[in-house]
Amino acid sequence: MADTHSMRTKRRTFLSIATAAMFFAGTAWAEPAINTLKNSLFGGRGDAAINGYDTVAYFTVGKPVKGLDNLVFDWMGAKWKFASQANLDLFKANPEKYAPQYGGYCAFGVTKDALIKVEPEQFTVREGKLYLNYDASIQAQWLKDPAGFIKTADAKFPALLKK
Repeated sequence: MADTHSMRTKRRTFLSIATAAMFFAGTAWAEPAINTLKNSLFGGRGDAAINGYDTVAYFTVGKPVKGLDNLVFDWMGAKWKFASQANLDLFKANPEKYAPQYGGYCAFGVTKDALIKVEPEQFTVREGKLYLNYDASIQAQWLKDPAGFIKTADAKFPALLKK
């Protein structure tokens, strides 16, 4: 009886892990990106770039900071929110400098030929550019070879936009 119970427990555990793996794989690489509008880059289903986080703050304070509803600028079909008037002014003066790479999609996902949503807390600023990632585990993979992944993503991104 103990053996049967043990086998059932192992089978349930295996099935749970397999189901979670299939769900993650389907979610991570097939789900439309939350941070991209239907006809434009950077926006989301709610049309706020980077889920409402202040893109300039990644550069000025080195961390994700939620933007405010009263400090908004429309650019590239999305609403960009800012934590301060100073950040809004910096963005208005040079939006390309502060906008995330690959239209705000997961930088690692682009290397895998996929446009994937991001968690704004998973980011890298490298050589003056902002790269966002899907989650902490993908961020860990990205950090193993960011220069190599950037080279790959730069080559693949234009073709992904045409799909």
